[in-house]
Amino acid sequence: MAFDGIVTHAVVQHLQAFAGGRITKIYQPTATDLIFHLRSRSARGRLLISINAAFARLHLTELMEGNPQEPPMFCMLLRKYLEGSVIESISQPGFERIVNFDLRGRNEFGDLTQKRLIVELMGRHSNVILTDKASGRIIDSMKHLTTAVNRYRVVLPGETYVAPPDQGKLDPLQITPDDLIRRIEWNSGKIDRQIVGIVSGFSPLVGQEIVDRAGFATPDAIASAFAELQQALRANAYHPEIISLKNGKEDFHVLEMTHLDGKRQLFDDVHAMLDHFYAVKAETDAVRQKAGDLGHFISTELKKYKTKLLKLKRTIQDAEKADHYRLSGELLTANMHVLKRGMRAVAVVNYYDPEQKEITISLNPNRTPSENAQAYFKKYAKAKTAKIVVQTQIEETDEEIRYFDGLAQQIESASLKDIREIREELEEGGYLKKKTVRGAAKMKKNKPEIDQYYASDGTVMLVGKNNKQNDYLTTRLAGRNEIWLHTKNSPGSHVVIRSENPSEATLREAAVLAAFFSKSRLGSGVPVDYTRIRFVKKPSGAKPGFVIYTDNRTLYVTPDEALVLQLRNMPAHP
Repeated sequence: MAFDGIVTHAVVQHLQAFAGGRITKIYQPTATDLIFHLRSRSARGRLLISINAAFARLHLTELMEGNPQEPPMFCMLLRKYLEGSVIESISQPGFERIVNFDLRGRNEFGDLTQKRLIVELMGRHSNVILTDKASGRIIDSMKHLTTAVNRYRVVLPGETYVAPPDQGKLDPLQITPDDLIRRIEWNSGKIDRQIVGIVSGFSPLVGQEIVDRAGFATPDAIASAFAELQQALRANAYHPEIISLKNGKEDFHVLEMTHLDGKRQLFDDVHAMLDHFYAVKAETDAVRQKAGDLGHFISTELKKYKTKLLKLKRTIQDAEKADHYRLSGELLTANMHVLKRGMRAVAVVNYYDPEQKEITISLNPNRTPSENAQAYFKKYAKAKTAKIVVQTQIEETDEEIRYFDGLAQQIESASLKDIREIREELEEGGYLKKKTVRGAAKMKKNKPEIDQYYASDGTVMLVGKNNKQNDYLTTRLAGRNEIWLHTKNSPGSHVVIRSENPSEATLREAAVLAAFFSKSRLGSGVPVDYTRIRFVKKPSGAKPGFVIYTDNRTLYVTPDEALVLQLRNMPAHP
């Protein structure tokens, strides 16, 4: 991925349409992302600024992201200083991955103020810094840097802003091919890397492109290849495209990368390209991080309850000895005349055995005969009570294992929205501590959003991806006579066919969805039960997502990812 100085240059040039416009709204959907709503006479757009360590970027976006109920402190600060401000200029120092927004506004007293928002896009060192333009003093930043983190510069409120150190590279618009040739050490090899170290804004991808176009790494060939790219850059002859490589990876650039071999997708402008490229990758990365934390908690809880179940089963095995304790107590009572203090065991006839065989009963030599008998009766009473209590605990633990087993399955195919709902569910169930939200930020909870699929004949099929969605779909959204499906004896999604009499093909396609979004997604011949919604009931006090059903039939299907994607993307019939 090459979000280099050249791509940044293309982004900044395209954003010039907003110079003279205003920032109307500011949001911070995540800890690393900002959304600015921009408006000018000639353009409107949503500017995404991300300092994500893996996907630092800046571009206009069409994607909509949910916002936290309470905006972070940095977001509130930006709103205070920048909302309603006029964008005087948008610039890039040289070809660095830095973008400066010079902004003019008024403070609470009506006085004119000038601020500079500096966006540094440098991988894990990325940052967004708000400064007073006249003094260069930092008002605040998304990330604070102390001398312990960075000896060269401090990024803290009140400090003077210091730009990242100059690397001494040459401007790609000003340098001549001869300047480049003179700086290359031809005997050192790795010409592409040397070019990256000489020319500002060039990424390894551009260095490789120059060497590949040259064919042979001779001075004349390299000079000619560089001049060709330089001419395209000077003419703003951008060619924004995403290349799907044969190894399954993707790359992009605004200059044509002829050395990359793969399927090419051309875009109208750099923003559309970046928005498309990062849409899935950024969400996948966020899902992986959030799902990782939540998945670890779920797997830990699952392991804890499975360990508890083993202990309870051992306890129930001990409780099975209750009848032996009662028999021992009764036989000692019947043979009290032969017992004496100090005895460690006694052999007595078992009157309850038809063959009246002798059994040996252990005794405590420090107890009287009566105390030994009473000790066995106490063990009997304790074991009998334990058997009842432990059996109840086993049932409760089994229920917890089924619950967390289901959550573990849901995490595997969860989106960011699904993960948020799973976390909310765990908070509501008391498994996770609720995040405190101040009164003003408390909002009415939205209804779960249910994923929609279309059968081959156009019939709508709804799929719940977590317990909240499953409960809402099954108990509130679906009609009484619509068809409900779920994998048999396996955690998975609730699926509803929005038809009272679906075709056999639709029924089978819905069964494939139920099998795919279940713990049995890698299996074959997966049993899927189906019945009408009116035969599906949620017991009082049951865990989220748990239902019981009757009057069901069973289909056997094999999960098919290709079919699931087809059903997802199939257009609805009019």
